[in-house]
Amino acid sequence: MFNLLAINPIAISLGPIEVRWYGILIALGIVLAFIVVQREMVKRGMHPDFLTDLLIWAVPISIISARIYYVVFEWDSYKDTPWKAFEIWEGGIAIHGALIGAFLTTYFFTKHRGVSFWKVTDIAAAGLLIGQIIGRWGNFMNQEAHGGPVSETFLQNTIIPDWIMQQMTIKGITYHPTFLYESLWNVVGLIIIILLRRVNLKRGEMFLFYLVWYSAGRFFIEGMRTDSLYVIGELRAAQLVSVIAIVVAIVIFVYRRFVQKVDVNYKD
Repeated sequence: MFNLLAINPIAISLGPIEVRWYGILIALGIVLAFIVVQREMVKRGMHPDFLTDLLIWAVPISIISARIYYVVFEWDSYKDTPWKAFEIWEGGIAIHGALIGAFLTTYFFTKHRGVSFWKVTDIAAAGLLIGQIIGRWGNFMNQEAHGGPVSETFLQNTIIPDWIMQQMTIKGITYHPTFLYESLWNVVGLIIIILLRRVNLKRGEMFLFYLVWYSAGRFFIEGMRTDSLYVIGELRAAQLVSVIAIVVAIVIFVYRRFVQKVDVNYKD
């Protein structure tokens, strides 16, 4: 039965089979992103089946890479029972791992098809944000990806709806809804991307904007979370990857704009 009003992480129970809201929301994000990106690709003269063919590879590879990324940084939890690394249904995936898998798959797929990687990723930027905006609400349903405890003053002054703060109250302690902060940050990024379509960007620059925008927000929000993956000591993996992504994106932007002097317009 459906338990949305109770904000239960289990959406449907059919005997021993349980369907979680997390999976439903992730799937919903993928479907909506697909619809938006597919429409734009066809509008830009690409084959209607191109995105479907890409996702046949990208989705499973992204799930596998998201799991590998998580297990690598949580290896101490798996080294004595390595077979548990395959038990993905028990939880434990990381969005940075999924993005790395998706980017690499897209790069090799576009090379194989003779299509511009930059054109495809430019078009996909809005879809990526849509998927992330919706997907973060899966964390809300699971009461995860939250920050540290909030003060009484925060609760008194917040404009965040009570039903969100109630779901972020776990064993009597209320936590920062960092899932919400990231989702809203991505909403702003999506609005900016829509507005940037009116600007004379060069091919690849929309995707590079996405990298910088998402990574900047993730860097600061990650610092608030209590469930981070760590590289060494207190160095958080997501913050390190975010900094690397920002630096790489800026270097590529400067190189392509001022050294290569790319003259292909974003809309071409």
